[in-house]
Amino acid sequence: MVGKSLGHYQIVEKLGEGGMSVVYKALDTHLERFVALKVLPSDRVADQERRRRFVREAKAASALNHPNIITIYDINRVDGVDFIAMEYVEGCTLRELIAGGGLPVQEALDYGTQIASALAAAHSAGIIHRDIKPANIMIAGAPAGPRAGLRQAKVLDFGLAKLTEPVSSESGETETIKAGEPTLTKEGAIVGTVAYMSPEQVEGKKLDARSDLFSFGAVLYEMLTGRQAFHGDSTVSTMSAILRDTPAPPASSVRRCQPSWSASCGVAWRRIASCATLRGTNCIRIWRRARRT
Repeated sequence: MVGKSLGHYQIVEKLGEGGMSVVYKALDTHLERFVALKVLPSDRVADQERRRRFVREAKAASALNHPNIITIYDINRVDGVDFIAMEYVEGCTLRELIAGGGLPVQEALDYGTQIASALAAAHSAGIIHRDIKPANIMIAGAPAGPRAGLRQAKVLDFGLAKLTEPVSSESGETETIKAGEPTLTKEGAIVGTVAYMSPEQVEGKKLDARSDLFSFGAVLYEMLTGRQAFHGDSTVSTMSAILRDTPAPPASSVRRCQPSWSASCGVAWRRIASCATLRGTNCIRIWRRARRT
């Protein structure tokens, strides 16, 4: 699609591709600015009920005005192609930034504060992300690899998980939709990227803001240690680890960490990623309390 146009968006280059979408850098010829175009796969939006739910949630997310949430400019369909136009951020994903090792503790905690603030704003508006992971967090201006100081974190893809939720048929049975790895969708509304799922996601239970808190805890753990909190040789073994295992304390492998910071990191992890009934629901309040401990 490079060189082509979708409406008044002229596609300049391909930025990336995943199971849920293909992302392009495009020029908005009306406003003369670059945007990121997320083109949605046709099989995800073929079902009108699924598309309606996605559009409703994406519209709600577009109303969020927060410095740590990617701004959505447009949700449209042109020549049968569904896409989202959003803020273009020059930088890299958190996944790229932490590849090969964890971040310095202060840097990880500062990014954690920004992510927690974004989630708190979304949750207060009744929006649950459902797929918090390093690949869904952009770091503005940060190159992958060598550190370039603290940058602004931006959470993206609010509402996109709605496209993978099962849709009830007329008979009341749940339709099973195939999803690209590593996102899993099956009967019981299991939605999210497996390694960062909450226990209630794994079990197909109804989700609330506490599910995002667990996923946030898993992201924090990976920022501090450079490794995933839960990992198995297969999807099933990873899901089993989430339900059964307790990750090693992050202080055991945190880089450049004073003892007092190690204690705070451990407390933050335990409070954020404990069972749902103990997790609480206010992300930023829990995060600030954990950092003070």
